[in-house]
Amino acid sequence: QVQLVESGGGLVQAGGSLRLSCTISGRTSRMYSIAWFRQAPRKERDFIAAISDSGRNTYYSNSVTGRFTISRGSPKNTVYLQMSSLKPEDTAVYYCAARQTSNSETYYFDEYGFWGQGTQVTVSS
Repeated sequence: QVQLVESGGGLVQAGGSLRLSCTISGRTSRMYSIAWFRQAPRKERDFIAAISDSGRNTYYSNSVTGRFTISRGSPKNTVYLQMSSLKPEDTAVYYCAARQTSNSETYYFDEYGFWGQGTQVTVSS
């Protein structure tokens, strides 16, 4: 079992930047793929980025490619989402999630079993 806590959300103007953090605690000796999702009001939760346990492999949805960067800290129990060139349509609650894996180089798009409580990001126009 792991616990995840997101932080770093807030209000920013369009074109600005924010860095979200996901702090992971619990059984961190195991390997986990970590992903970020977001959910805007009255919309479904969407996958936006994932990173392998090693930190060497990442994947982004089309909506954030080139603007967002996912990375792992050192030690690896913190995962960051650097968001740049923010747009009003990026406004959402952002969640990080963990999926246990036996492969340190693999990331996943779904079936994440552990979730944080979310952090609000609001981008004003």
